Amino acid sequence: MMRWIGIFCLTAGMASADMVTPTRTLRPGTVITTADLVVRDAAQPGTFDRIPDVVGQEARVALYAGRPIPFEAIGPPAIINRNQIVPLFFNVGGLSITTEGRALERGGIGDRVRIMNLSSRATLFGFVQEDGSIKVTR
Repeated sequence: MMRWIGIFCLTAGMASADMVTPTRTLRPGTVITTADLVVRDAAQPGTFDRIPDVVGQEARVALYAGRPIPFEAIGPPAIINRNQIVPLFFNVGGLSITTEGRALERGGIGDRVRIMNLSSRATLFGFVQEDGSIKVTR
């Protein structure tokens, strides 16, 4: 009696992962465009792998050509600048306070920034709102 012995050869295909890198050095504060980016066939944890996730964001630090872009290296474009006078809003319970402050750092929508209350000269923290105002937190 003859037996058939089948041998199956399973090969794992090479896993392909992408990594977004700048095509040129981008200075901090540069708003990133599609022309500034290229996708490379490599991967590094904690970095972007899709161009649409990066386009329209602002470089927070210098981004060098050919190097991967870490998640923390970019963020929303700044809508307030350092030393800019901005409206401050504080709401808790039934208490609502509105005044002006000076931004002590740049910030984009949703960023937590330091501001100085112009009336009291106290340094506070708050979150940048879409209209450029700051919602003060405790």
